[in-house]
Amino acid sequence: MLLLEVISGERLPKPERGKMRVHKINNVNKALDFIASKGVKLVSIGAEEIVDGNAKMTLGMIWTIILRFAIQDISVEETSAKEGLLLWCQRKTAPYKNVNVQNFHISWKDGLAFNALIHRHRPELIDYDKLRKDDPVTNLNNAFEVAEKYLDIPKMLDAEDIVNTARPDEKAIMTYVSCFYHAFSGAQKAETAANRICKVLAVNQENEQLMEDYEKLASDLLEWIRRTIPWLENRTPEKTMHEMQQKLEDFRDYRREHKPPKVQEKCQLEINFNTLQTKLRLSNRPAFMPSEGRMVSDINNAWHGLEQAEKGYEEWLLNEIRRLERLDHLAEKFRQKASIHESWADGKEVMLTQKDYETATLSDIKALIRKHEAFESDLTAHQDRVEQIAAIAQELNELDYYDSPKVNARCQKICDQWDTLGSLTHSRREALERTEKQLESIDELYLEYAKRAAPFNNWMEGAMEDLQDMFIVHNIEEIQGLISAHEQFKSTLPEANKEREAIQGIQSEVQRIAAQNNIKLSSSNPYTSITPQSINSKWDKVQQLVPQRDHALQEELERQQSNDHLRRQFANQANLVGPWIQNKMEEIGRISIEMDGTLEDQLNHLKQYEQSIINYKPNIDKLEGEHQLIQEALIFDNKYTTYTMEHIRVGWEQLLTTIARTINEIENQILTRDAKGISQEQMHEYRASFNHFDKDHSGTLGAEEFKACLISLGYDVENDKQGDAEFARIMGIVDPNNTGFVTFQAFIDFMSRETTDTDTADQVIASFKILAGDKNYITADELRRELPPDQAQYCIARMAPYTGPDAIPGALDYMSFSTALYGESDL
Repeated sequence: MLLLEVISGERLPKPERGKMRVHKINNVNKALDFIASKGVKLVSIGAEEIVDGNAKMTLGMIWTIILRFAIQDISVEETSAKEGLLLWCQRKTAPYKNVNVQNFHISWKDGLAFNALIHRHRPELIDYDKLRKDDPVTNLNNAFEVAEKYLDIPKMLDAEDIVNTARPDEKAIMTYVSCFYHAFSGAQKAETAANRICKVLAVNQENEQLMEDYEKLASDLLEWIRRTIPWLENRTPEKTMHEMQQKLEDFRDYRREHKPPKVQEKCQLEINFNTLQTKLRLSNRPAFMPSEGRMVSDINNAWHGLEQAEKGYEEWLLNEIRRLERLDHLAEKFRQKASIHESWADGKEVMLTQKDYETATLSDIKALIRKHEAFESDLTAHQDRVEQIAAIAQELNELDYYDSPKVNARCQKICDQWDTLGSLTHSRREALERTEKQLESIDELYLEYAKRAAPFNNWMEGAMEDLQDMFIVHNIEEIQGLISAHEQFKSTLPEANKEREAIQGIQSEVQRIAAQNNIKLSSSNPYTSITPQSINSKWDKVQQLVPQRDHALQEELERQQSNDHLRRQFANQANLVGPWIQNKMEEIGRISIEMDGTLEDQLNHLKQYEQSIINYKPNIDKLEGEHQLIQEALIFDNKYTTYTMEHIRVGWEQLLTTIARTINEIENQILTRDAKGISQEQMHEYRASFNHFDKDHSGTLGAEEFKACLISLGYDVENDKQGDAEFARIMGIVDPNNTGFVTFQAFIDFMSRETTDTDTADQVIASFKILAGDKNYITADELRRELPPDQAQYCIARMAPYTGPDAIPGALDYMSFSTALYGESDL
């Protein structure tokens, strides 16, 4: 009866003895009606059973009342009352060893769970580390006594009954545990606040890690560029063709092996930067500003400098190889001509300084004069060769030939000797002419032979020199020109042979006259050292050299034809690859502004498109192989195509970067859509409006285009004072850097940002205030108690000391910390 009075809140009349049962039933019914008015459903419980002392029915009713008024209001993460209370217990006791709450019966037998609940909220009341799992009675009594003394929770349970029962009463323990929940309900508010703070701090920590990753990747890429550019700008030439070709091979290795991963790093860096900025906008954080010198624009500028250095380095390498090829050719030509001249000049000084005319007969003197005239003719004929030698030496000097000192010394020696021969020749002529007046007789036939033999001999020597002359050509037209000149030379051979036969005929005539007149001839022609045998020998040599020259020219023609085939082969492939890359670039531009399907459909389409581009890579590799064959063949021009390998490389790298950047833009749009709660229909509407006014398909809108787009979406930005002010406000949001253009990402950010529910600094301050117990400051111990260890330490390391009038030692300023999370800060 007392319990029913307590429940109903009314004083029930005491029944008379005779009417005892009826009055009791009426009193109980009043209590049951009150219980029912509070929403408690009593099934199969009547006043008669309670009045008659039905213990089972009475205990059932009491449990229903407890469940309604002590447990039912408990709710954790929208679970049922029992499940919510169990989840609350599990969370609160999770950090404690030897505690594993799985139910409301045997999980509580050792008493550690009760002690853990108290210690979690009031650690000063219990020394948990001194409790032993093998002493459950002591543990239970300790928890019951502390709860009764300090928490105003009556001792509802008996320690021995719990320990000595195989399965303690679940309802009794649940009722007792619910008292702890209500006693500590104030801490639940603090837990909610702590969860909000943890969420905010986790966002900041993740963003800071992304910023650090960007800074490191940017620094590494810039450092690689800084190290690479000096190597590409080093224009120190090597002395030999082999060394320069090794430099070219090292450059090819750089383009094939070292640069492609850096292209990927640069592209990934831009993607990471865009993703980070999107996450910062979505979490209502300030935009990320990289440290000085590490902006995306700085990296693009450095990359541009790298590509310029690459282009200049490759051009320099090819020009230097061409120069060394020319130098080697000239140096060999110089040595050949110098050797021929030195061989001819050997002994000439001795000959010119002879005094044989002093004791010679008249006929001898005349012979000496004629001989000297023949020598002068020969000397004049050699003038061209000496001038050629000097000209070649001068060209070697101008082209900075590495062995120029040796060449110059040899050339100077030849020139000095030539001057000496000229001087000696002049002196000898004067001496002979002084004695010529005393000389009369001369053999005209010998003289004619000498005069005709000398130029003919010189012609043969020149012909042999020309036939053995080295040549260098770069295309079919040049080698065909040499072949034509050679054919023209061969056409002169019959006439030359007639001259040879005529010269030999003079010698035969001399022999005939001598024999006819019984003249005793000397062993050799006194006017020349050129014998008929030497003429025939050199003529035979010319005849041998002509087919050899034919063969050499034909080989060179075949080489140039092969080179022309390489040019055509490269051009055919380049003329396919170049337009293909341009076409793909244009298709990507079209795809990026189309609205076919959902963003996920567009993303899948772009990724498939990206894979098709990657699958095209073997064509680029094939072209690289053909380009290497062209460079190895020292081919420097190609009239069959306007595409160079450099154009193809740059276009390919731009294509890969563009498709990756376009995919990243769609991913960021998905992030924005999901974070802002934008429906697919809205995204289509935004994209359709944007594309309608993006007349040039540039992916951006000018200010007037953007205004027209806003008007089409219902914004009041007409050309009046109020509309201009509103438009200026919106432009300040979508174009903070005053570029005059609005991107699609900025457009959808604006269209969704003003209706988005995001966490704010005020919300975070309010959460910290709950953890601090309404104080204007918070302590390190409070942070460690309420937050996970890493996030607690994060706050402690960054919070400034609190300096307000109510400050205590170690007080921390959570307000300035919270504000800094949403503004410019060093956090």
